[in-house]
Amino acid sequence: MLLHLIAAGCCSMALAIRPSGTWDDDARAGIVLACALTLATSALALLITVAPSVRRAMGPWWLAPPLILGVVAAVRWALVD
Repeated sequence: MLLHLIAAGCCSMALAIRPSGTWDDDARAGIVLACALTLATSALALLITVAPSVRRAMGPWWLAPPLILGVVAAVRWALVD
């Protein structure tokens, strides 16, 4: 699904950004933005996947990618110093 790829891209961006020091507020803002975009995109993908017609066609294992990406983004957001 396209939303899973977008969420994965935002999540990888959040994991790849490293602040240069405690003074680097721009990097922290980038991490927060990438995490927020990952969570929003994952939530939208999860809502679409939960629909009964989609769930019958795609199967329940399609619920895993948005959940995993959302958890990774939430943990990264929580660990931003």
